[in-house]
Order: sequence, then C-alpha cells, then structure tokens
Amino acid sequence: MTTQRQLELEDLALKVREHILSLSTDGGCFTGASLSCADLLVYLYTEFLRVSPQTTQDPLRDYLLLSKGHDVPALYGVFAELGFIEKSRLQNHLKTHDSIYWHPNRNVNGVEFHSGSLGHLLSVGMGIAYDCKLRNTDNRVVVIVGDGELNEGSIWEALLVASAQHLNNLIVIVDRNEFQANFATEELIPLEPLAPKFEAFGCHVLRPDGHDFHAFDMAFKSLDEKENDKPIGIIADTVRGKGIPSIERRADRWVCNFTKNEIHQLHQELQGHAIADLESEALIVR
Repeated sequence: MTTQRQLELEDLALKVREHILSLSTDGGCFTGASLSCADLLVYLYTEFLRVSPQTTQDPLRDYLLLSKGHDVPALYGVFAELGFIEKSRLQNHLKTHDSIYWHPNRNVNGVEFHSGSLGHLLSVGMGIAYDCKLRNTDNRVVVIVGDGELNEGSIWEALLVASAQHLNNLIVIVDRNEFQANFATEELIPLEPLAPKFEAFGCHVLRPDGHDFHAFDMAFKSLDEKENDKPIGIIADTVRGKGIPSIERRADRWVCNFTKNEIHQLHQELQGHAIADLESEALIVR
C-alpha cells in the first residue's frame, strides 16, 4: 500500500468518525466501540470486500456481517461516505420513520443481516460460507465480532463446525478493544492468550494492529485459499474511543449521549488529533 493511499484511507476514516460523533447525541449510540471499529470497516469496504452500492444483491458478492451490531454507527458512516446510503439519512438516527437505529437493519442498503443479540452472526456467516462452498462459488464471508462477545458459546460452536467443514472462505475478525460493556475484558472474564484459543478451534490466525492500514493490507494480502484449508481468525488490536484522546480506553464511554456543545468540542478534539497524526506522518515520509 502506498503512503498516498494510506493517507486517503485515514482521511476517510476521519470522516467516518465524524459521523459517529454526530450520532452520539439526541439519544446517543455506542460511541466508544464504534470508534474502535472504524478503521477496520474502512479498509474492508475499500480494499478487500468485492461489494459496492450497486452489487449488494449480486449472488457473487462478498458478505460482511456485523455481529457486534452496536458498532453500526461506524458501518453507516462508511456506507454514507461510499454511497450505499445518502448522507442525509444519518439525520434520521433513532427516528421512528427510518431504519437508522441502534443496530443493523436490512432495510438499509448493504446490511446483509440484522443483529443485536450477541453471538449469533458467526453461525449465520458459517452457514453462508458453507452454502458458497456447496455452490462452488468464491464468495468470501467476513464476520466482525466483539471481544466480549467471545463469551458466547455459540461463537466457539460455529468455529468447530467451520473448521470441520474446511471453510477457508470464512473470516472472523475480533475487534479486540479490551472492553466488554463497562468492564475491561481481562478483569471480567480474561480472554488471553486469545490467538492460541482460535488456533485450537481450527483457525489460521493473524493479529494486526487494528488502526494501521498497512498492517491490514499485509495481513489480508497474505491470505491464500489455495494454501489454507482453515477458517481465518483475525484478531485486530484496537482502542476503544480511538481518535478522541479524552474518551480513549474508558470503561464509561461505551454508550454515549452527549450534548450538542460536547459534540462540538469532541469534533474539535478529533480534528486536532487527526492533524497532529498527519503532520507526524508527513515528517516520517520526508
């Protein structure tokens, strides 16, 4: 990935984070968790997934299932920027006349399956991946789960079946921001060592930095179905609240309902932090 392309993706991720903040008032949303997932979704929809606003019903498309459905502000932010939905539609957040709500809804173009109750969509994704194998098509199925969601036994049951059926077209990505609701995962039900757990359940495992587009690119480009007959487990190490230092890594910034004035201040903080990062990268490039 070129430096120029990386900067373009970072700019797109900034715009997605701005959308997330704008959805964090008048009822609010799951701000911290959505911010941790923004870079991942930007990369997938621009560099990896074979799907576009025009091909969401194409039987040969790739699939993305957002199992941790409370990250939907990040997903809708990406959809708005890439033309899956009109940007103006985000203003309907939590309004009863539209489907822009707390969790993904199939009435929104690009949403493959509704989600909310955790632990279910990996089984759905496994079923889709198995169907693609039966039909001998090369669709790829990506399922994004939260690290707290890994406490659900259905996650591990799905991995056992996926491994038994050699579903190398199934990619499960863990948004590893180290928080489950209002608790740190390692203080509640420790998950580490996480990679060996996925390996023990039959996965080929990668663990990139969840906010580094170059690391994503290296990880995803290393996948070769011809050399691997296992489901893929990608543990993306992320930061809750990424991009806004005042709310990063805070247990109390899972669900947020900010005032308009607070939103304005957080937008300024986001912009200032982004500018500082870009200036730092420019110095490295020089």
